[in-house]
Amino acid sequence: MTCLHHFENCFSTNDEILSVLNEDESTAVFTFNQTKGRGQYGNIWKVDPNENLAYSLALKTSKVNISDTFLNYYTAIIVRDFLANLTNADTKIKWPNDIILNGKKVCGILIEKKKINHEEYYIIGIGINVLQSDFSNLPKAGSVLSVTGLSFDLNQFVTEFHQYLISRMKDMDSDEIILNTYNHSLFRKDEISVFQKNDLRQNGIIKNADKNGFLWINLENDGLQKFFHKEIELLY
Repeated sequence: MTCLHHFENCFSTNDEILSVLNEDESTAVFTFNQTKGRGQYGNIWKVDPNENLAYSLALKTSKVNISDTFLNYYTAIIVRDFLANLTNADTKIKWPNDIILNGKKVCGILIEKKKINHEEYYIIGIGINVLQSDFSNLPKAGSVLSVTGLSFDLNQFVTEFHQYLISRMKDMDSDEIILNTYNHSLFRKDEISVFQKNDLRQNGIIKNADKNGFLWINLENDGLQKFFHKEIELLY
């Protein structure tokens, strides 16, 4: 059983969920008007009100039988699968956990650990651009609507997404399946891409992500190297 709470607006669902946390069961919250959302490493997640979904799910760490890295991978896989099934569009995971729909970023994921009343939780924050149409200042971003032309009722969208996410979380895949599926869905894998490392640009080819969260890239000048998030930037 999971409690799903709706907020008309809030600063961040990852923070707001703490006020309604039910220790006896999983808790989820959502809003269509998040005003101070955040992404990985303090990045700001800005969206237009009443056009997009901000959603957070709290899971006790004791109930999760995979590592932090694999939970990150698995969450990205679930969101990718949901959007792929919904739209039939080309849907990929941009390492570590952005979702790319037909070449445009439509979703970001932030997973945090928080200790509440002596119990440790994963707070899984997911932001999905659903109906937003204006991305004039964000050329790499898009929404389900702007990319595919498909429009959805937001309440129905979040209900179906929540049910799908919970069903997949209840029956987690093995580490081997997660890693293979994640790499199969990896954006720009085995393609020549442009990267920026230490303010210098060079070509390279993404080979794979590993069990420790590193991305392995075969760089034109530096050969095969592994990187953690923020150590290298994919420019496309």
